[in-house]
Amino acid sequence: MKQIRDRVAGLDVHRESVVACIRCKASTGSIETKKEQFPTTQRGLMELIEFLGQSQVKTVAMEATGVYWKPVYYSMGGLFDELWLCNAQHVKNVPGRKTDLADCEWLADVAAHGMVRPSFVPPPEIRAVRDLTRFRKTQVDGRSKEIQRLEKVLQDAGVKITSVASGVWSKSSRQMIEAMIGGERDPLSLAKMAKGRLKGKTDRLEEALVSNFNASHGFLCRLIIDNIDHLDKTIEAISQEITQRLIPFESAVTVLISIPGVSLVTAQTIVAEMGVDMTKFPTAGHLCAWAGVAPASYESAGKRRPAGTRKGATWLRRTLVEAARAASRSKGTYYSAQYARIAKRRGPNKAAVAVAHSILETAWHLLVNNSPYQDPGSDYFDRRNNPARQVKRLQERIEALGYEVTINEKVA
Repeated sequence: MKQIRDRVAGLDVHRESVVACIRCKASTGSIETKKEQFPTTQRGLMELIEFLGQSQVKTVAMEATGVYWKPVYYSMGGLFDELWLCNAQHVKNVPGRKTDLADCEWLADVAAHGMVRPSFVPPPEIRAVRDLTRFRKTQVDGRSKEIQRLEKVLQDAGVKITSVASGVWSKSSRQMIEAMIGGERDPLSLAKMAKGRLKGKTDRLEEALVSNFNASHGFLCRLIIDNIDHLDKTIEAISQEITQRLIPFESAVTVLISIPGVSLVTAQTIVAEMGVDMTKFPTAGHLCAWAGVAPASYESAGKRRPAGTRKGATWLRRTLVEAARAASRSKGTYYSAQYARIAKRRGPNKAAVAVAHSILETAWHLLVNNSPYQDPGSDYFDRRNNPARQVKRLQERIEALGYEVTINEKVA
């Protein structure tokens, strides 16, 4: 195979050390290699950069190893013509010969011959926002788990609020739980604390609040509620910081919010995960494949079989699927019609991924053109159908039920 790069370095990155292999093509045509190991401290990384610079390395390739690649990659940003972060699955060495030195030499070899492609790494300002959005998501998930723990404690005490109310965490529910923690046990007094729609369910609430709630339950509920309050403050602080950091990308966020199902939080996450520079993705299809919402392909001996979706950006895929489910509930939109059509044939999960794919395709075009979303309408698919074929299909269905049908075209 033809070598397309003459001065390449492969890095095998670990927590404590990084092994480097420099692969250079000499004037005689022979291949010369140099290998050395460095610590991953800042001093060690400076020595690594000097080691690579002495050999005038043009391309540096490294595996994405957990979070350990980040300090190595970030310290080398802008110092080499090409700095590649490679998917570890794409650069696996021959089994049975795995050593750190062999790994970095193999990585340099495949990079020199163009047998691997670099992964997308967003610029520093986007990476900073991405860390915040991902941390916010973990806090939101933690808050949901705390609410589930609260429900578990109440069920243990025989408190059946969720049998009447839609959820265990609301203004009414909290006031009742706070009163029980304070020592109130009278079901009628607790039921009268209901607000909003729950006011009309006082009788059912009174029955649901007859319980064995004791001091132990109260202690646990107090800790859980305090933790929920703490998480609410943390999420609010993170959201404010994200909004502040995304001011330079406010136009992109505004464009994305115009898509049905895409909220402010979703738009912020999309920008944080893929950035706003769509030149990194030649087409919308490339972006969808990278995000993991595009169908994979499997063909062997001329036969094709379903292969599901590709593995991609997990955080972005999750956000897009949540947006797709929200869009499916929107009224009179293209996405709700698309979801209904696919869900009827293939189920709700496949429909959600398909709508997520469409949302990301739309996002790519909107960011490229910097224009808001224009919805084709829920009748988009009906407009595309051939009227004559649709009439014939409906006629056949009616005749199959035992009726005779005469079709006359309406005069305009």
